[in-house]
Amino acid sequence: MITDNAKYHHGRLHKPWREQHTLDFALDYLPPYSPELNPIERVWKLTRRLCLHNQYFPSLSQVIDSIENEFQQWTHPNEILRRLCALT
Repeated sequence: MITDNAKYHHGRLHKPWREQHTLDFALDYLPPYSPELNPIERVWKLTRRLCLHNQYFPSLSQVIDSIENEFQQWTHPNEILRRLCALT
């Protein structure tokens, strides 16, 4: 599995399990500070620009509603997501 270098992906809590399953399962880490290799970073960047940027939300529930409305438009494969998630 390829994952970013978040501290919790290196957690001691699951280290014994990872060592026990080294033949069946391995984590490969992206280089530190490499958002260009992690497509979800591009999705979050566009999401923030489209539904959060320059807006005041008096409550967390309104932030969540705004993001969920944006994600609802992306429930099916589309060109925007394809471009965002393409590694070039």
